[in-house]
Amino acid sequence: MTSTPMLPASALSGVRQVVRRTPAYPFTPVSAAIKLDQNESALDLPAELRDLALQRLAHTEWNRYPDLHADTLRDKIAEFEDWNPDGVVVTPGSNVLIKLLTEMAGVNQRVLSVQPNFSVYGLEASMLGATLLQVPLKPDFSLPVEGLVAELQKGGPGLLFVTQPHAPTGHLDAESDVKAVLDAAGDDWVAVLDEAYYQFADSDGRALVAERSNRISLRTCSKAWGLAGLRLGYALTSPELAQNLQKLVSAFNINILTQTVAMTALEHPEYMRQRVAQTVQERQRILAALQGHPVYTGLPSQGNFFLLKTPDAAAAYQHLLSRGLLVRRQDGMPMLEGCLRIGIGTPEQNSALLAALAEVTG
Repeated sequence: MTSTPMLPASALSGVRQVVRRTPAYPFTPVSAAIKLDQNESALDLPAELRDLALQRLAHTEWNRYPDLHADTLRDKIAEFEDWNPDGVVVTPGSNVLIKLLTEMAGVNQRVLSVQPNFSVYGLEASMLGATLLQVPLKPDFSLPVEGLVAELQKGGPGLLFVTQPHAPTGHLDAESDVKAVLDAAGDDWVAVLDEAYYQFADSDGRALVAERSNRISLRTCSKAWGLAGLRLGYALTSPELAQNLQKLVSAFNINILTQTVAMTALEHPEYMRQRVAQTVQERQRILAALQGHPVYTGLPSQGNFFLLKTPDAAAAYQHLLSRGLLVRRQDGMPMLEGCLRIGIGTPEQNSALLAALAEVTG
């Protein structure tokens, strides 16, 4: 067996201290029969749409670079979203947009969000040397409007992240509360409304984003569209802000496979809407079945996932894994002691989950 040589300390001398200190993204792949740990769609692109996309791809020139800024796909997204195409920015996943937004408005400035929250906000702020501020959520997981407004009124410039519905709690706030926070950002902050799960909550922040030119909606094809493997996300914003954000996006960053499949999906959105309806129905079924459980509590959610409150997250995780069910521990995050995050699967997978949970009686 060949061993990997240890690098001398000097090999890292050129790496910035903030990068060395920042932990890696907290995810370790685990094999299981039923995968409910990453908030993915439980269903792939319908077979007939997959075949159509592959037929189109077969007639695409693979020896040519794709569009410089995913221009064809950008126009299709703009048509679907009823948005000015000059205000659409497309990247390989909304995680990339979070990084680029932090580069654009967070470096040597402030990044404001809540706690607990999607870990990538904090990781990117840390690695890029931004000043990270996180205001704790209220006990019911609602937005701490007063605390956020107070921080915003201290002045920018900076970057604000508001997630609706929130991850990892699944909480959806009143639009008036979201508006109050965005309004407090004024002109000094770039205000980001992360809407990765909006379809499952029947919410839509486009009208709020359109009110001011320094606001952005982040959206993804990884969840409701069932295209996580493609890595595709996009931003809806003003042409002025989009022009500056686009400067940070690498040229030719969307390949022809991603563009072809995404175009095909966008032309047939009915499959996505049907799956969202099924996911919401299954989410309601699971949470209703968990009412009165002697040990576990299913917390309300407006996402394609929910939090399960347990006395011992490690034990609950291992019990489910022993039944072939992979979920995500969240008990290391503030306010989420004993919590697991569980994605909504197919009806059969969800029934297997409920059966495994019913085995725990005390």
